[in-house]
Amino acid sequence: MSEKKTYGFTTTILHNDRHKPIEHGSLHKPIHTSVAFGYTDARQLASVFQGKEPGFRYGRQGNPTISALEDKVSKMEDGVATLCFGTGMAAIGALFQALLKAGDAIVSSSFLFGNTNSLWQTVAGQGVDVAFVDATDVTQVEAALTPNTRMVFVETIANPRTQVADLARIGELCRERGILYVVDNTMTSPWLFRPKSVGAGLVVNSLTKSIGGHGIALGGALTDTGLFDWSAYPNIAPNFRKQPAQAQGMAQLRAKALRDFGASLGPEAAHHIAVGAETLALRMTRTCANALALATMLEADERVAKVHYPGLASHPQHGIVTSLFRAGGSLLSFELHEAIDPFDYLNRLRLAIPASNLGDNRTLVIPVAHTIFFEMGAERRASMGIAESLIRVSVGIEDTDDLVKDFRQALDA
Repeated sequence: MSEKKTYGFTTTILHNDRHKPIEHGSLHKPIHTSVAFGYTDARQLASVFQGKEPGFRYGRQGNPTISALEDKVSKMEDGVATLCFGTGMAAIGALFQALLKAGDAIVSSSFLFGNTNSLWQTVAGQGVDVAFVDATDVTQVEAALTPNTRMVFVETIANPRTQVADLARIGELCRERGILYVVDNTMTSPWLFRPKSVGAGLVVNSLTKSIGGHGIALGGALTDTGLFDWSAYPNIAPNFRKQPAQAQGMAQLRAKALRDFGASLGPEAAHHIAVGAETLALRMTRTCANALALATMLEADERVAKVHYPGLASHPQHGIVTSLFRAGGSLLSFELHEAIDPFDYLNRLRLAIPASNLGDNRTLVIPVAHTIFFEMGAERRASMGIAESLIRVSVGIEDTDDLVKDFRQALDA
């Protein structure tokens, strides 16, 4: 394939490995399990370690299988470089590990994945000021900025209540103030939305979710979009200033979060994720259609108190969704009326599986307040709008009619 041609999303991802030679004519990049890489010329080894030429140093900082996946994710996000990590949380933790120090401040959406919220609480205890705000309102983000604010962090669609951040206006604000804008794209995926389009400097993806798709491998990624001026970022160490300005952020992240902290992705997982990524657009198109059909049915049923799905016209940020995203995503949540026990309801489902993952090919359900948000306590859950009866649904690729009938029969029962 010629790099000069412009192909669509799926064609690009499907054939991306072939832009570089693959061992023995393999159609997939093989799994390289070696943790060390030998060189016939010791000077070349030194040159690779000094960053003067490309090459592999040690498995903790990457290998050919992982590098192929990183290139694939960069193509997905229209980025200039990607680093892969052992999990999505490791990718988010890398932001703190490599880019922040005591006395810094960040502004974060208060509508967050529970583990991300927990991580920021830990970060706050280690000397970084964390301001939680309603990111659906850009004025709240602006009011929280201080001279020490180093980054603004938001999710595209919040898990589990599906609030959508005011992505474009926050991007404009960060550009005007010269602040690093970090967008977690996990709930939308690069197929539905590219955060680069609203000015994000770094993009987070949990590769475990929709990109991998099959629920068989953990992974995370940070993608540099090329929009942020790293030469103006105050926390870049002097040895990384020797790199071109555009490469400084990723060079420091690779060294401090992979080499030093060891939050590395394994080659077997990288291979599984890379193969799963080939069908991302096809799977997301199906899961989004299923989610809209399911949300529409639930919203019309009087036994359901409330449905949270960005693809519904009733959603508070539906206008942002229609202007920025291809579809409303594969995540929805709903609240049952008090007379219906959420555990009994879940136990009546025949297809949907009680489980905690997202972005699987199978539809997964979970009682939020009693599981993934239980540690927060009732007061914190209430402040985030997490009702005790809230059920989160990660919608899969089942036949639409089968899925809708399953959720309806559980209500009828």
